Amino acid sequence: MTIAVIPSRYGSSRFKGKPLALVAGKSMIQRVYEQAQKSRTVSKTIVATDDERIFNAVEAFGGHAVMTSEDCRSGTDRVAQTAALLNLGPDEIIVNIQGDQPVFNPLTIDELISPFADDPDLVMSTLAFKIQDEREITDPKDVKVTFDRNGFALYFSRAQIPYPRDKETPADFYKHLGFYAYKKSFLDKLVTLPTSPCEHIEKLEQLRVLEFGFRIKVVITPYDSPEIDLPEDIKRIEAKL
Repeated sequence: MTIAVIPSRYGSSRFKGKPLALVAGKSMIQRVYEQAQKSRTVSKTIVATDDERIFNAVEAFGGHAVMTSEDCRSGTDRVAQTAALLNLGPDEIIVNIQGDQPVFNPLTIDELISPFADDPDLVMSTLAFKIQDEREITDPKDVKVTFDRNGFALYFSRAQIPYPRDKETPADFYKHLGFYAYKKSFLDKLVTLPTSPCEHIEKLEQLRVLEFGFRIKVVITPYDSPEIDLPEDIKRIEAKL
């Protein structure tokens, strides 16, 4: 069984109430929820929130939501609390879906989960997309990822990586899409680890995994998943619907 969890909070320094913002007539959280439901491998979709407004909105459109602690340091902790509430077994696969990417392709969830079938020792996977828009290569809003020849992450950064020193060496750049899949046993371990140095510097929680010596499988998807950071991004996303 695969459970999809969408961590969602009302407060945001740049866009307060973002999950309830309307995108072509539906709240953003409803659009994300409905996309997750289209995945053929997801058994159940749950919104994990600490805000009653979001909880009530999800229940109103017929979705499933749970209330989690206000003290969660990240979306990962919120996902882990949800998994604990559901009493999931240690080998269950849990998918962490970004709540501000309302037009993601449901096939990406199937891609994200697929490596677990081939590697029984795998504990975590994530998605990356080959950058087409040159602006994203240097924009700190778009997180980049590099990976080894076996497809395991080497580093995630808001900076341009790899950096072509002589400006002439051709290179491909990959954007991290922020979707994760974990085994429940590993997720429980991850949330007990303290914030790591690079995680704190870059404000990227996935770096905690690498800094503590664990591996993340990077799945390259042909489907981009643009996010909504600011109110002005909504029109751009609506044009893609």
